[in-house]
Amino acid sequence: MQTWDHKLPIYQQLADQLAAQLLDGDPAEGQPLPSVRALASRYMINPLTVSRALQALGDEGLVETRRGLGIYVRPGARERLRSVERERFLNDEWPQLRARLRRLGITAEQLKWGDN
Repeated sequence: MQTWDHKLPIYQQLADQLAAQLLDGDPAEGQPLPSVRALASRYMINPLTVSRALQALGDEGLVETRRGLGIYVRPGARERLRSVERERFLNDEWPQLRARLRRLGITAEQLKWGDN
């Protein structure tokens, strides 16, 4: 069951979660997203909240509505999203993470970058 954080609106959290799935290639560019009704049922939230999340993704140019067909991932969405997320990570998250690593005395050699 999905747990929502009270710090952000649910629609934004859902949009962020759907964007993360898009970044992972699910669904692929040119493919449809699940319907509003299916997403509302899956996450047990109001369809209007789902619609607002999808609108946020549309406003970012990641998805498009095709009348009578549904909502589809736009070509280039994954790379556009990756670029925005990289920039956000490097400017916002990395400096904080780097400072925390320094405070904890963790060196680059101690970090494991592989899957093992």
